[in-house]
Amino acid sequence: MIKAVLFDMDGVLVDTEWFYNRRRVAFMEEKGFHFDEIPDLSGSNEPAIWEALVPDDIELRERLRVEYKQVYSPDHPVPYTELLNKQTEPVMRELHERGVKCAIASSSYRELIDELVDIAGIADVLDYTISGHECSAFKPDPEIYLRAMEMLGVEPAECLVIEDSPLGIEAGKRSGARVLALPPARRASTWTSPAADVVIDNLTDILPAI
Repeated sequence: MIKAVLFDMDGVLVDTEWFYNRRRVAFMEEKGFHFDEIPDLSGSNEPAIWEALVPDDIELRERLRVEYKQVYSPDHPVPYTELLNKQTEPVMRELHERGVKCAIASSSYRELIDELVDIAGIADVLDYTISGHECSAFKPDPEIYLRAMEMLGVEPAECLVIEDSPLGIEAGKRSGARVLALPPARRASTWTSPAADVVIDNLTDILPAI
């Protein structure tokens, strides 16, 4: 019996991955970097992303990371209202009404998770949220999901994990939960993930799986 559904945030509850990829490239190009194409760093975490963007200069990497987080990103905020998955609130509310616990387990910063929760209007149906920055390791390490399960008082076999990226799917599988994969909206036609237990078309597909 499924007692909890654990959601990734970016790419699942809000279609932000493409926005993050483009915003990072726009910032880096302002700093003199050149890209033949936009790197797809979906599902990764901040340290790994900046190491991929600036692999050989640790000092420059850190300086750019800080400027991007503290200056550029606030000046170019995520349009959460436009990018929100419209099924987020009704699906979580239905799960809540059925007695199924809901959690968000995201590699994003705490403040971004809290902002999304507020905009989506789901605070009253969420039982727990956790950021990867509050863990000792990022996905694909399963810690974030295992900690969420512990706080919810459920076992892995009683959980569904909803993910969109290979790293997140691996984390969910390693936690022992059943993983449902939601293809990214803007590249669903080319997306594959054989590692997931089930590939779903939209969030409402979670309900029959409970």
